[in-house]
Amino acid sequence: MDIILPKRIDGQEPGLLPDTQQITIIGANGSGKSRFCTQLMKAAGDKAYRISALRALLPEHDGKGNDLPGSINALFKQMNAYNPHITNDADTEFEKLTYIMLMDEFRELMNYKTGLMIGEKDRKFPKTKLDIVVKRWQEVFPRNKVLRENGKLLFSTEGNTDKYSSLRLSDGEKTVLYYLGAVLYAMPDAVILVDDPEMFIHHNLVRTLWNVIEEMRPDCTFIYNTHDVDFASSRVDNQCVWVKSFDAEQIAWDYEVMTSSQHLDDGLYYELLGSRKPVLFIEGDATHSLDSRLYPLIFPEYTVKPLGSCNKVIEVVRSFNDLNSFHHLISRGIVDRDRRSDHEVEYLRQKNIFVPDVAEVENIFMIEAVIRGVAQYNHRKDGEIVTKVKNNVFKYFNSQLKQQALQHVRHRVKHDVEIRIDMKFRNINALEEHMLDLVNELNPRGFYEQTCREFRKLVQEGDYMGILRVFNQKQMIGESNVAILCGCQSKESYFKTVLHILKTDTPISRAMRTGIKELFGFTDATNPDTETAPKQTIQPKNQEQ
Repeated sequence: MDIILPKRIDGQEPGLLPDTQQITIIGANGSGKSRFCTQLMKAAGDKAYRISALRALLPEHDGKGNDLPGSINALFKQMNAYNPHITNDADTEFEKLTYIMLMDEFRELMNYKTGLMIGEKDRKFPKTKLDIVVKRWQEVFPRNKVLRENGKLLFSTEGNTDKYSSLRLSDGEKTVLYYLGAVLYAMPDAVILVDDPEMFIHHNLVRTLWNVIEEMRPDCTFIYNTHDVDFASSRVDNQCVWVKSFDAEQIAWDYEVMTSSQHLDDGLYYELLGSRKPVLFIEGDATHSLDSRLYPLIFPEYTVKPLGSCNKVIEVVRSFNDLNSFHHLISRGIVDRDRRSDHEVEYLRQKNIFVPDVAEVENIFMIEAVIRGVAQYNHRKDGEIVTKVKNNVFKYFNSQLKQQALQHVRHRVKHDVEIRIDMKFRNINALEEHMLDLVNELNPRGFYEQTCREFRKLVQEGDYMGILRVFNQKQMIGESNVAILCGCQSKESYFKTVLHILKTDTPISRAMRTGIKELFGFTDATNPDTETAPKQTIQPKNQEQ
């Protein structure tokens, strides 16, 4: 859905976020962030749907709650009006939601029974919203059980015969139950505003929980009003709006839609200081680049921030680490290998810049672990597919070999010229003499012929990973036919499938993550079997943290 942003203080036209599914609103206390969100809800009209665990768990002493059309409170009033003989006087929005889910289940079961009585033999047993919520809730809290008895929801824990009502649940357990249920009752294509989505929830659960909730309602746009930088960074395909200040007289705001071109200015720097995690700066932009969609799923131990160019990543990592005495945060970066030599790669790694053992981020999607994972996910024969993809890559690389070698020589010459011209010279004559001898010193033809021989050897020896290390060609994914072979309709569908798998915690996703981390020489000291386990920072092999 297209989201129209509020009026600007500077008089510029309000921004428009077209076809957006995730928006995160950040800003300091007192910046007008809550009013900004209220204005977004007004602009959404009859699609506005606002949920807040904090408000939902507290009694509504004044009898007033969120009465937007279609809200939980509005649905509760409608249900009481339709069923005056079984009205309910719930004190909180959480209790109202529980009542609504139970009444919906009762109605579905009565309709099912009525259908059987009038001879509808093919009528299927209904799957209710409560069934979905209970299933999802027990996935988050696997040791807890949900029971339905005498029209009530009761809970118990593993190994305990005691049954208790929802009032005895912890705030975190109530919050998860509330959010899972509330989003199911949002109208189609709703704009769902979530206030403080991380509140009451353990930080190790937040990312996974909201990934699940977003998948439950792919038709909706989620707007998150949060102070938590870790949460903001955890959203994939996210648009982030930084609200700086509010003018009450004009009812206008100073705000900025964060893009990859942003420098690490004071505002963003202070936002990063709120993170409990080390910071990982990456290439690409926050909206469209594969880097920003992939790396948060591979390195959840980090607050991931896209900065645009590789030079910007290198510059900011250096600047951020120079200020380490003030913030005590570890800062690292990731840049593509591109056509860098082993010496250049080692130099960057010494500067806390990690470089994958493939030429560019697209090539990560071509490693065997990823191909096998997508094939298995789509129930295809992964061994046969890997063989076919590799053969296609060998053929395509061989057809592009000379052009690729020339590009490597160009990079090498450019790098060496910059180094040699940077030398000190006595006078202009010395510089001219040096320039005249430069072609002979660099010997580009000799390096080109040597590179061609090395590339031919990669093909002859069937060194697939060697080719991925040197092959900078975005058309490779299409030429390899990997998407169609793996059961995806297009290259974009293949990328989305990989990212979807990596959002989960399954044997397939764990094998994918392991294969990708190995490209960086990382060992993962975390427990990969559960998203809820405390995570430690990944460490490069043979390099101190």
